[in-house]
Amino acid sequence: MLYVDDDAGLRRLIQRALGKRGFVVDTAESADQGLELIEAKRYDLIAIDNHMPGKSGRQMLDDIVAQEGHPAVVFVTGDSDTAVAVDAIHAGASDFVVKTVGDSFFDLLDSRFRQAFLRDRLEREKREAEANLREANERLEMLVREVHHRVSNSLQMVQSFVAMQAHQTEEAAAKDALAATQNRIKAIGKVHQNLYTRGDLTTIDLDEYLETLVDEFRANMSEGDTTVDLVFTSQHVEVSPDDAVNVGVVVNELVSNAAKYAFTHSKEGTVSVDLSKLEEGYCITVSDDGAGITEGQSPEGTGLGMRIVAAITKSLGTQLERMESNRGTTHRFVVSPK
Repeated sequence: MLYVDDDAGLRRLIQRALGKRGFVVDTAESADQGLELIEAKRYDLIAIDNHMPGKSGRQMLDDIVAQEGHPAVVFVTGDSDTAVAVDAIHAGASDFVVKTVGDSFFDLLDSRFRQAFLRDRLEREKREAEANLREANERLEMLVREVHHRVSNSLQMVQSFVAMQAHQTEEAAAKDALAATQNRIKAIGKVHQNLYTRGDLTTIDLDEYLETLVDEFRANMSEGDTTVDLVFTSQHVEVSPDDAVNVGVVVNELVSNAAKYAFTHSKEGTVSVDLSKLEEGYCITVSDDGAGITEGQSPEGTGLGMRIVAAITKSLGTQLERMESNRGTTHRFVVSPK
């Protein structure tokens, strides 16, 4: 430790008394000399007297605290300097000791110095542990982002293979099935793409994610022979990545079915997707103003899409409802917190 005091006799007494108690004590007679020793040597603890010629102990404290990774500092003051000592605590000192006469003073210094050193060591270990944890979390986050990036790229590659297969297939039913598979892959891939580009890896902004899906549908519809208008309205909802994948696939199936089967006669109409935030959870509604579904009517197509919807909504802890409507078809499902 380093003890800084302009009283030569007290410096010798403290060096001898604390030496007997297991301390290795260097001394300095002024703040400037003390600062020079601090630059030349690593100390575990520094004790400073306030009243010294030239720079005061309080000024020296500011110089020490300004150094990164500085050791613990204990202020040693007279009876009349307690206000300065309290100010020093606020400025970064670990503790202060009031000067007294007798061996009890050295015992007090011994106790306070050890406590200050122990607190400082624990604080350093805590900061080091927190820094190591942050570094480990950053490495883990980087690895997770890389995984999502690679999964997204792999899904894009699979999607391309499916598109190539669809291009080489002449049968209309097979083309439709492969196109539906592409859309399902795309819905899942966009979640992984969202995750590796956003700051938080634990949640997905469901409204932004669904908007990108709707934009993809809108672009695909513009290439077909229908003039279906796709409308999206939403409130802000955050969900887990798993829930986002599930919701995305369900919305994909419902919108695809509406676009393919609701407007077979008119070739034009509107499909609406709405995301509403509830007090507990959220609600997804997909509706169209097409021909509607006749009670008891067999589903068009293979029915695979609705079987997928039933399975996924069940995994979300809910089920798809068909709502009464004056025109067309309206489906909704409500997801509550698990």
